[in-house]
Amino acid sequence: MSEETKNGLEAALASQEEMEQIVSLKKGDTVKGTIVKIEDNQAYVSIGYKYDGVIPIRELSSVHLDSIADAVQVGQEVETKVVSIDDEKERLVLSKRAIDSENAWDELQARLDSQETFEVTVADVVKGGLVVDVGLRGFIPASMVERHFVEDFSDYKGRTLRVKVKEIDKENNKVILSQKDVLDEEFEANKQKVMAGLAEGQVIEGTVQRLTQFGAFVDVGGVDGLVHVSEISWSHVDKPADVLSEGDKVKVKVLKVDPEKGKISLSIKAALPGPWDSASEQFHIGDIVSGEVKRLVNFGAFVEIAPGVEGLVHISQISHKHIGTPFEVLKEGQTVQVKILDLSASEKRASLSIKETEEAPAPTPKSEKPSKGSSVRKEDLGDNPNVSLSNQGLSITLGERFGDKLSKLK
Repeated sequence: MSEETKNGLEAALASQEEMEQIVSLKKGDTVKGTIVKIEDNQAYVSIGYKYDGVIPIRELSSVHLDSIADAVQVGQEVETKVVSIDDEKERLVLSKRAIDSENAWDELQARLDSQETFEVTVADVVKGGLVVDVGLRGFIPASMVERHFVEDFSDYKGRTLRVKVKEIDKENNKVILSQKDVLDEEFEANKQKVMAGLAEGQVIEGTVQRLTQFGAFVDVGGVDGLVHVSEISWSHVDKPADVLSEGDKVKVKVLKVDPEKGKISLSIKAALPGPWDSASEQFHIGDIVSGEVKRLVNFGAFVEIAPGVEGLVHISQISHKHIGTPFEVLKEGQTVQVKILDLSASEKRASLSIKETEEAPAPTPKSEKPSKGSSVRKEDLGDNPNVSLSNQGLSITLGERFGDKLSKLK
């Protein structure tokens, strides 16, 4: 066979194959091709047909696209489904979205079953959450985006998130995803790791994350522990916000670790020198110092003479005059002068006196009682049994004794 004849046969066979392809291509067929051009919001695809097919932007993805370039690039191989053929107008419409959707259901079901974590890119921000392309329109509700509340999602578009399939409903074309589940799992794993490395009595550094009325939550390695308001300072704190701010670096002492409940109790004040540690150097028995009345009770008053150092003024040491309760002469918040009667730093106890700082009042002289009735001494009465020593009794018995005689002298 001559070379010319051979070439002619090959050309005929190629033409026949091409004709067979043209004849066999119909609506609904699945074909593969290569993106050869992007123009007028359409992607042109070479599939070996007598003219190129086009993928309109609406047939590229299940989610809204601002530009075709967001989904495909020239030279990319794609699998598509034939949507329509018009040989007269040489118009072949293809859909990448249709193939992606068909393949996506099985893949998403497998990921739901295995609880696989995978990455998605946020295509759009809508009311109530985020839209992503997973071959289908996937939705991440606002409550499933982060572990914390997010007020504004406007800067999430284009972000890559790690998610798990939460729910799929093929009949209603619904796919729900969650990034929060991924973050929760990672948080719990890290929490257990951090808690295993903590020991009661350990002093570590943390960062104040949140302030509440009852205390401060401090991050100690990706896990929050609670510093109760009573453990913030040696001096009284009304509100944590009065002495702390979010972002503050603080040293804390681990008071308790409860892995079962996932709770860590911390103390800022316990990580600092205690006020009683220097009390014995700062104060001595006999010193007179200023203090603030912190609490009043029936048996006395507790007076703070230094931050965290309180002593008791017993009710008997409040005033030189007799008082029924401390509330009669003192009020909480009042500044008073006190004398240190006794001090024990090891027992964190101090006995104080207010009255010892004041001059005692001069004693009141006793006044003599004026005499009443007759002045009769006992010895003047002898042993007369009819005479009473009381004034009233004396006047009666004398009248009875001498009355009849006096009447005869008249």
